[in-house]
Formats: sequence, C-alpha cells, structure tokens
Amino acid sequence: MKLTKILSATAVALALIAPAAWAETRITYKSAKTASSYYQMGVQIAEAMKTGTNGDVIVTVEESQGSVQNVMEVRARGGDYVFTTPPALVGLAQGGKAMFEGKGDPAFAEIRALFPIPSLTMHFVMSEASGVTDFAGMEGKTILLGSGSFGAREGEKYLGLFGLEGKVTIADSELSNAVSALKNGQIDGFVTAGSYPAPNVIEAAASTPVNVISLSEDQVAASKRTRLVIPAGTYAGQDNEIVTTSLPVAAFTTTKMDDDTAYLLTKTYWERQGLLKGSAAWWGGVNLQMLFNINSKIHPGALKYYEEIGARLSDDHT
Repeated sequence: MKLTKILSATAVALALIAPAAWAETRITYKSAKTASSYYQMGVQIAEAMKTGTNGDVIVTVEESQGSVQNVMEVRARGGDYVFTTPPALVGLAQGGKAMFEGKGDPAFAEIRALFPIPSLTMHFVMSEASGVTDFAGMEGKTILLGSGSFGAREGEKYLGLFGLEGKVTIADSELSNAVSALKNGQIDGFVTAGSYPAPNVIEAAASTPVNVISLSEDQVAASKRTRLVIPAGTYAGQDNEIVTTSLPVAAFTTTKMDDDTAYLLTKTYWERQGLLKGSAAWWGGVNLQMLFNINSKIHPGALKYYEEIGARLSDDHT
C-alpha cells in the first residue's frame, strides 16, 4: 500500500513536470566562426530568446564556416534550424547561380526569412608598423584573408578591383590566427567582415597600433555594396570616421518550421531589442526599415507578427 502511494505521487509529479518539458522549444542557430561578431550576436539572441519566453525557447548556437555552409545545410536540417546569411545569397541558391551552380536543391526554395540583424561590415586592418594608410599602400605587403567566408571572398574581390591582384602576398592561415599573427609581425594586415565593433578588430587594436583603412567614394561605388561609416573612436587609436562597405544580413529558417514557432521567435526578437542594444553597440542600428533589405519571402509565422504591428512590407515578402 505504501509503495502504491509512492508510485502514485511520483506519477502526479511527472504529470506536472511533463507539460513544461513538452512546451520547451529547442532551436539550433548557426551563424559564423566563434571569433566573429556574428557568433556573439547569436549568443546574445539565444539569451534574449530564453529570457523573453521565460525559458520556453532554448537556442543552441553552432559555429559555422560561413554563410554558404549555412545555406547548404538546409538540405539536411529540420524545422528547428535558424541560420544567418545575406539575403542576396538566398537568391543565388534559389537560382542555382555563382557558388551554388550545379548544387541546386528543392530545399532552397523553402527558405524563408525571420528578421534582419546587423549588416556585414568590411574591415581592412593594417598594422601601424606597415605604414599602410590606403589600398595603394598594400602593395608588397602580406595580407591574411582567411578562407570560405564572405569577408575572404569580398577581400579578394577588392584586391582585384583596386589593382592589387598579384601585388600582395596572401597569408596561408585561418582568420582566427589574424590577431596573433599581426601582433607578432607575421602579417601586415588582415581583412574581416562583421558588424562593428568587430571583436577581432577590437582585440587587434588593443594589442598593437593599427590603421583601419577607409575607402574612397570611387572605391565604394566600384564595390557595388552599401556605403557605411564606422564612427570615430569605435576602435582604439581610430580618431577619424572610417568609410567602408556593408552587406545586409538576416536570420532565416525554412517552411519546415511551424508558424507558431516562427511567430514566437520573431515577436521575441523585436520585443527584446532593448536587451540586445544594452548588450552590444551593433544592435543600435537595427530597425524595421531593414526588412526592405530582405528581397525574399518571409516565413508566414513571422509575417503574422509584422502584420500585427503594422510593419511596412514589400511584394517580395509574401
């Protein structure tokens, strides 16, 4: 009889606990390498989701090698997958163009946007000892681009655009080694893409004097990217504004995610903007106008939230 009472009590306790466990939603958020600003953003979003839903949404942040990998993984991922990428890359995947040529997959057509995040910002970081203050001065120098990321590809493109192809030595190393290599004099500079203030640029500027190179207006125009100004004082020793380029970025999922989950993620993201802005400066520029940087369909669950708050949307979003 006593044993029966114990078992009954245990069953009641489990019945009370089970609904909370079942209600918990687990999301995998894949963004960028651990040393990047985008990985840190993922961590901040994870915390915002947890606090904003009282623990009902648990986000696990995964390291990634870059946006292309993030998009490619939708082929094997389920409805719990959220990833970041420039919207333009989604268009390339869905059209089977550029790096997705010959790698098309029906899963790409199911990609849907959730919300915009801070834009990718190009940083051309040179040691002060190198004496380089503009692109022309990079000739004959050793530059680390890394591999596989948007920043690496964009950096290589800019070297070609500005007459430096074959005139600089490209260091054979990963971007994660950039700060120590710069400090030790193994390289003269590195190229990285991440919303400002970028953690690896902060670290580099704190450990050795650096110049973050500005682009001329003609160079910005030639890049066909969006002009962006990094305010003076963002990095140690940077007394002037830095003119550079940027690329919009957003968080995406697929139609495998149910509408209720997409709605909750989107609603919580915007309602926790105050928390996010308090955690890092790069959230300060995020606003609903950035939805117009997304030129692909938005998930129906996210659309429900945007319609509820009266956000302006484009024909591309539906």
